[in-house]
Amino acid sequence: MGGMEHLTVQREGATLVLTLNRPEARNALSLPMLVGLHDGWLEADADDSVRSIVLTGAGGSFCSGMDLKALAGNGMAGEEYRDRLKADPELHWKAMLRHHRPRKPVIAAVEGHCVAGGTEMLQGTDIRVAAESATFGLFEVRRGLFPIGGSTVRLPRQIPRTHALEMLLTGRPYSAREALAIGLIGHVVPDGTARDRALEIAEQINTCGPLAVEAVKASVYESAEMTESDGLAAELTRGWPVFDTADAKEGARAFAEKRPPVYKRA
Repeated sequence: MGGMEHLTVQREGATLVLTLNRPEARNALSLPMLVGLHDGWLEADADDSVRSIVLTGAGGSFCSGMDLKALAGNGMAGEEYRDRLKADPELHWKAMLRHHRPRKPVIAAVEGHCVAGGTEMLQGTDIRVAAESATFGLFEVRRGLFPIGGSTVRLPRQIPRTHALEMLLTGRPYSAREALAIGLIGHVVPDGTARDRALEIAEQINTCGPLAVEAVKASVYESAEMTESDGLAAELTRGWPVFDTADAKEGARAFAEKRPPVYKRA
C-alpha cells in the first residue's frame, strides 16, 4: 500500500485502487488528496501492468467536495504541497479528472456522500457503482457558488438535459436509486459492497485485451462530439491497428483452443 496524506494507493491484481482517505471530513478535497490523485492517474497511465482503476473513499463516504473551511480563508491541510500547484496550475483540475482522462478505465465505487466536487469528479469516471444509501448532488448554487469542475458542460451530455438542469439549478440531494434512474450511475448495490462490485467489474475488464480496451475507451470519448460519419471514420483509425497486434492473435488462438487468453500488450 502506498500513497500520501489523505490518499491511499494499492494494487488488487491488475487494478490500481485509489482511496480518498480523509473520513473525518467526509473525504473533502485537500491539497494532499489532489496531489495524490494527480500522481495516481499518472502512475496508472505509465504502468502497463495496470489494466483498470477503482476510485473510492474511506470511512463510508466517497467525497463531499472542496474543503469549504479552506475556501472561507481558514487554511487548507497540506500547505507543503503548494509548490506542486505553483509548478502546475492545472494540477487540481487534472486530479479531479476535469483536464485529464486516464488511458485505463476508471470505475467509481461510491459509499455515502458523493456531492458537490465529488459528483463533479464522478463525471470524469467511466463506470459507476453506488451503495444503496449513497447521496449525490451539486450543491454549489445553494452556497452561492458555481460548479466549475465541469458539470455545466459534462452533465447534460451524460444524462437527459432536464435532469441535468434540475440537479444543477436546485442543488438538492439525489438518492442512489434516483441517480440510477436518471443514468448518472450504472449499479446500486448493498451498503458496504460498492468497492467489491467495482473490483469485480475491473477484473472482467482486466481479462480483456488491454490494447483493445484502451482503444475502445479512447474511441468512445473521441467520437462523442463528432458527426456520425466523422465518428465512424475515427473509429476505423483507432480500431484497425488493434487487429494487427499480438493481443489480437492471442485472443483468436485462445478462442480456437478453448482457453483463457494471456495478453502481453503487444
